[in-house]
Amino acid sequence: MSDEAFFATPATLFLSDADVAELSDGDAVIAALAEAYAQPDDPQATPERVVVPTATGWQRVMPSAPPGSRFAGSKTISASVKNGVVSYLISLFDQYDSRLAALIDGNRITGLRTAGTAAAALTKLVPDRPIVVAVIGSGFEARAQLRAASRVATMSDVRVSSPTAANREQFAAELTAELGITVTAVDSAQDATREADLILCAARSRDESPTLLSEWVAENATVVSIGSTTPTQKELDPALIGRAKLVVADALHEVLNDSGDMIAARAAGFDPASVTVSLHDLLGGRISRAPEGIAIYKSTGSGFQDLVIAELLYNLAVERGIGTPLPVGILTIRK
Repeated sequence: MSDEAFFATPATLFLSDADVAELSDGDAVIAALAEAYAQPDDPQATPERVVVPTATGWQRVMPSAPPGSRFAGSKTISASVKNGVVSYLISLFDQYDSRLAALIDGNRITGLRTAGTAAAALTKLVPDRPIVVAVIGSGFEARAQLRAASRVATMSDVRVSSPTAANREQFAAELTAELGITVTAVDSAQDATREADLILCAARSRDESPTLLSEWVAENATVVSIGSTTPTQKELDPALIGRAKLVVADALHEVLNDSGDMIAARAAGFDPASVTVSLHDLLGGRISRAPEGIAIYKSTGSGFQDLVIAELLYNLAVERGIGTPLPVGILTIRK
């Protein structure tokens, strides 16, 4: 090591999944995302994800330097599809001194940011009255979506459907006890969504056929769709997208071009681009939802969201003394 290379201080902080769980606060997550998305969209600050094939699956890198943030970095996802395993890692680099500030287990953050961003969108999409909610799916993402949505909406009734009766019954019992809201397990997605004000989609069919059909959706409903993030995945009936008066995208270009739902809607003769706007414009007050018609929040996920939450958690970790400072680090080089 020469005078032109040095170990920057403070040391790189490692935050484990347990650390992230201890630091997580749903209201703080939603507030941080709402504030970040209220800024104008800057596509250069969050370029499109990069995916490369590996021997048994793929590796995805999602970089971002959120405007106004101290940190830039990326989330890397390594998936061995053949073996059914995946790992998530978020890196945070200080934009001003180039030090590697943190390495963070991104597993839990992925769920936090997906549900938190949807909840931030719902603050501008759902009516200010008690609403009926339908949940399609009963897994991790479905739980996270309902938990986050319950923080920003008043729910009079919740119905959940998923293919396995035991799973939806367990979901209903757990979330009723946790949220203090009556959650009822029903036999079908059609039963769950009947006259629902808000529909949370968090499950895909095994054959990638839509799990939500247009004829099930009430005229002025709000739909959250998080399950079609690649061109081959499908969650929403193309006719439903055709009925929508407003589609709000967390990542505008990727939603329009890389979501199987949007690709299928165009193939069916609809023009989703004509009704799709950026979440930045919704939360920044530059557009608003009309009182009539269906609104859809469509998410493919974004490194922007990961970095906003990672910075929030890092600052809390430093403040509270949580995490593990690494005994070794990478060099910072003077150029």
